[in-house]
Amino acid sequence: MTADSGAGQTLDVVVMSHRPEVREAVMSAVGRRPARDVPRLRWTEADGIGDVLGAADGGRLDLAVLDGEAQPTGGMGVCRQLKNERDDPAPVIVVVRREDDRWLATWSQADAVLVQPLDPVTAARTVADVLRAGNPVPATRG
Repeated sequence: MTADSGAGQTLDVVVMSHRPEVREAVMSAVGRRPARDVPRLRWTEADGIGDVLGAADGGRLDLAVLDGEAQPTGGMGVCRQLKNERDDPAPVIVVVRREDDRWLATWSQADAVLVQPLDPVTAARTVADVLRAGNPVPATRG
């Protein structure tokens, strides 16, 4: 991608946690445009697995950011389900509370891991890097 190559495009990002403050922290840290060469993000908040799977099934998922400690279904389990049950799964970032939990997120097949408390520079860079690696185009609307 070149600078401002994402102009005019929007990517759909689902952020899942049963805790609204975690969803808000992720959206606030990353923002609507994590880098100049990445399209704008349209955030959708999900408080459970059903919303994430619905977005994936409906073609409205370009990236998922999942709370690894969400209740009742944790983001690591949701990530593993997306990665193993979809032919072409969207990239997934798992948010963990402890540095020592990175290995669990790796087990879940996450494309990247963020550790709380979120650093806005690291969070935005991680999201941009994951999106660049997948060269996403906006999900088909249907």
